[in-house]
Amino acid sequence: MSSFLHDLKVQRWDDHRYYHHSRINQSLHFISAISFLVAYGFMFVNPAVSGLIGWLISMVTRQSGHFFFEPRGYDHINQVTDEYKEEIKVGFNIQRKVVLMAVWAGLPLVLWLDPDFLGLMERHEDLSGFVLNVGWLWLWLGVAGLLVRVLQLWRKQNLYTGIVWATKILTDPFHDIMMYWKSPYYLFVKRELIDPGHHLAHEDEHKPEYARG
Repeated sequence: MSSFLHDLKVQRWDDHRYYHHSRINQSLHFISAISFLVAYGFMFVNPAVSGLIGWLISMVTRQSGHFFFEPRGYDHINQVTDEYKEEIKVGFNIQRKVVLMAVWAGLPLVLWLDPDFLGLMERHEDLSGFVLNVGWLWLWLGVAGLLVRVLQLWRKQNLYTGIVWATKILTDPFHDIMMYWKSPYYLFVKRELIDPGHHLAHEDEHKPEYARG
């Protein structure tokens, strides 16, 4: 268990130091984390609504931070190139995220053209039914994305790494709130667009061979 918690901490640390330099990105992750917790709560009430919240709010804010605000050039703090970070990332790098988000955006269109989704769903009768069915599809997309990446990591590295990563993903909302709750203050009050990274220079006690985003 101590080894598992250590490796989980390593993946979390690499995620922060490599992929969250922008204060805007950090702030969006804070918003995303709160909405993910709301989505978790709806899993026990209405899973379809959970899927809608998780993708329309949580994932849109989270991935917007990475796509539009996170610097993609040479990382002077960690002294690595963006290409290196994309290559070693345990989770979804930019290329994988583009594929995932394209599938996400395309599912409502497929459902509109095929209301019973190849016979796998009950046909919607009105707009609210359509929206809820979209929520179900997005929920299953999230589950599928998680499982597919775990299987990829199992094949490329080992199942243990995939399980650590999946645990990190599922617990990210709690960790991100602890990490980034001050980010809006630094962004709007201190006017910092980029985290100066002083803590990164002094706390890099290990040089892990992998990273996750």
